Formats: sequence, C-alpha cells, structure tokens
Amino acid sequence: MNSRADSSRGERPELSIVVPVFDEEENLRPLDAEIRAVLQSLARPAEIIYVDDCSQDRSLDVLEEIAARRASRTIRTRIVKLRRNFGQTAAMAAGFDLAEGEVILPLDADGQNNPADIPRLLETLGRGFDVVSGWRRKRRDGTLMRKLPSSVANRLISRLSGVRLHDHGCTLKAYRALVLKEISLYGEMHRFIPVYLARRGARVTEIEVDHRPRRAGVSKYGGRRILRVLLDLVIIRFVSRFYTRPMQFFGQIALVFFLATLAVGFLMVAFKFGWLRLIGIDYQATFVQTPLPAVAAAFIIGFINSLFFGVLGEILIRVDYESRGLKPYTVERITES
Repeated sequence: MNSRADSSRGERPELSIVVPVFDEEENLRPLDAEIRAVLQSLARPAEIIYVDDCSQDRSLDVLEEIAARRASRTIRTRIVKLRRNFGQTAAMAAGFDLAEGEVILPLDADGQNNPADIPRLLETLGRGFDVVSGWRRKRRDGTLMRKLPSSVANRLISRLSGVRLHDHGCTLKAYRALVLKEISLYGEMHRFIPVYLARRGARVTEIEVDHRPRRAGVSKYGGRRILRVLLDLVIIRFVSRFYTRPMQFFGQIALVFFLATLAVGFLMVAFKFGWLRLIGIDYQATFVQTPLPAVAAAFIIGFINSLFFGVLGEILIRVDYESRGLKPYTVERITES
C-alpha cells in the first residue's frame, strides 16, 4: 500500500484523526467503526491516519483490511508503517507531519479513549482555543500503580510548567494544526505538547472526557516509562521557563553554589578562630583538620561550571534561532486595510 495517499482524491480534510498503533489487532476494527460513525455524523471532510509502530502482531494486516474495505470520499484512510518501534511520541509525530486537516485529534488505539467525545472537543476548540485537552476524571485503568503515579506526575507537571491541567497524559486532545506543526516532538514529549504550545502563546483549556476499560490486549505502560516521564520534567521546567534565556537558569544554579561557598568559607574561619564559642560550641580546628576546604572547592567548581554552561547555552540558542530563521515570538493575526 502506498504510504501517502493521493491528496487530490476527494475534498481536502478539515479534520485529521491520528492513531498510533502498537500491538492492538483486537481493538482496531471496533475503534475504527466508532471513529467513522462520529466523523459521518459531523459531515465534514476528514482523514484517519493510523501509524503502525512496528507491531509484532497482525495490527498492520488489520489496518490494511480496514483501509481496503472502508474507502470513502469524505473519510480518507492512510496507513503509515514505521521501520522499527520508535515509541508513541515518534509515531504521533509521523502522523502529525502527514496530517492535512486544520484540526488534528490524536487518540489511543486501545479503545479507552471514546471517539464520541470528538464533537465536544471540536466545539470547545471553536470557542477560540488552540488546544483542548481531555481530562480522564474517572479513569478505568483499575490499578493503583497506574492511577497514583499519574496523579503525582500531573501535579508536578502543572506546578513546574505553569500549565494547569488535571490530565497531561490523556492522548485524546484537539489541536489547531497551525500551532501544532510549529513544534518538533521527541522523547516522551507527546504528553507535554500543551506545555510547549502554551509557551508559544497558544490558548489551552481542558474538558472532561470518557475513559473506558481496555477491551483486549495488554497495557504498554510500565515502571520504566514513569521514570522517563520524571526525567523529562527537568526538560519541561527548563523549556517552559528558560529556553530563550538559559543564562538565567544556570545563573540561578551558580548563585546557589556561590552562596554555599560563602557559607562553607564562613564555617572554615569560624572553626579556625573559635567563633563557635559565642553560641556555646567549644570547638576549634585549622583549615586542614576539616573536609570543608574540599567542599568549598567543589562548590566553586560548580559555580564556575554553571556560569560556563549558561554562556554556552546562550550561544547555542542564538545559533539555533539564527540558523533556522526562528523568531522569539509568534504572530496570532495581522490585519490590513
């Protein structure tokens, strides 16, 4: 099957549904039927892009059967087969890059996202928002090991990024393609898309969506994924607050090292001259009798390195912006008369 459909066939889609797939052969047919029923009720040209992330089961065969049997002029179906398993973020990025609709809506292939929520997402998007995120208020995962880490991660992401969402991890969202295609995805970044877009001035909101129990198959989430998300929180903090001004980020770290160095230096002098007697501690020691000089040296190295990384970051961000012609702003509208 041709990996890229002929864009001239039928109308240009207004909506693009992107579904990353990995080992979900039993869930694909009922999910596809639900998506098509919703799109037909909307009566708007649309496309469904399934991205097979190198599934090990018959998912690709099922997708090709779906595409062959359910041809439609108003609902285009495209199947994308990745060369190897790149992960959910990469699969979504492939679908986003190929999407031609003005609005892009990703959802999971396991059937837990309900396509019936798509009209409400679109309605909310039409009220002037750029991103409408789904909130799985009543999650049907059934295990504390899924719900508790998710709750903690959502609170951390909201606090560190400043984008207050109850459910950053819900795949079901609606994006305006114009803003979504401004960013590149990598790592586990798909759950942080609203954060990146909000940093660029996008209007983000959230609505409650249905969450259903898994019909078949097994979950692809595990402890290793939780660790990757926690590590990505550091990047989120940096990108959301200091991406265009890295010296301020590293400068704050340098300030902490500098203050720590002063504190250690004061203790060294206090021990040497017995100043601690003033607070009732009868202790005196020379510089070489304590490990404090080594600690002070470590803090000084940290201070110097932080300044160095800050300068290096400033240089790199300028090279990035100038080489790609990027601007430190985004224009929402230009009105001419």
